[in-house]
Amino acid sequence: MPGRRRTSRTGRALLLTMRLDQFVAKATGLSRKDAKQAISRGRVTVDDRPCRQAASKVLEHQTVQLKDQRLTLPGQRYLMLNKPEGVVSSTGDDPHPSALSLLPPALRPELHMVGRLDLDTTGLLLLTSDGQWSHRVTSPRLRCPKTYRVTLADTIDSVALEQLRRGVALRNEQRLTAPAEVTLLTPRMIDLTITEGRYHQVKRMLAAVGNRVVALHRTRIGEIVLDPALAPGEFRALSDAEIHSIGG
Repeated sequence: MPGRRRTSRTGRALLLTMRLDQFVAKATGLSRKDAKQAISRGRVTVDDRPCRQAASKVLEHQTVQLKDQRLTLPGQRYLMLNKPEGVVSSTGDDPHPSALSLLPPALRPELHMVGRLDLDTTGLLLLTSDGQWSHRVTSPRLRCPKTYRVTLADTIDSVALEQLRRGVALRNEQRLTAPAEVTLLTPRMIDLTITEGRYHQVKRMLAAVGNRVVALHRTRIGEIVLDPALAPGEFRALSDAEIHSIGG
């Protein structure tokens, strides 16, 4: 990660911090060793004051200069990926490949996946280097809607559809799910929009109404719709409009 963004107890993102030598290296292309030398020689200022400590923390609102030239970090990156089946949306110890492995190596540093999709779930996966933007997508408080195309094992009836729309009780949970938007496409296929992110929520919701999910494909997050031109495993950068559609 380019820096560290802590989260308060209220869930609000706090200021990003970064070591001074890391900031200088990323802003200039210098090696960390050369950045440390420049700092130790007094060539770097923070808010117009010389700073010779490479480990000093820099806040995102502070002004850093090298030889009177203001330094800025490279711009943030925002991507959408059409996640195929069989890859995971995590980077931990897992026998299956990570969705990040589908990107060129030069794009992978500092990107993280926004939320999770199960191994067998396909479709829209967002990736970014912007922690605050990611927080706006995933924060339970902000209730960013996600839409899934759900293929079912059995025909779904009007009673089950109405239960999903009102909220259902998941196994081992007392609180009902938030009301969902449901569109019936065929007797065994629906579009389901939810605003929560509980564990395996869509599969558990359909189990709660006596059905079973046989295929799950995410098509939308907020106003960002999976580009139909993207084949499984392909990606593209988000447009400015798509980036800004994720509000605060």
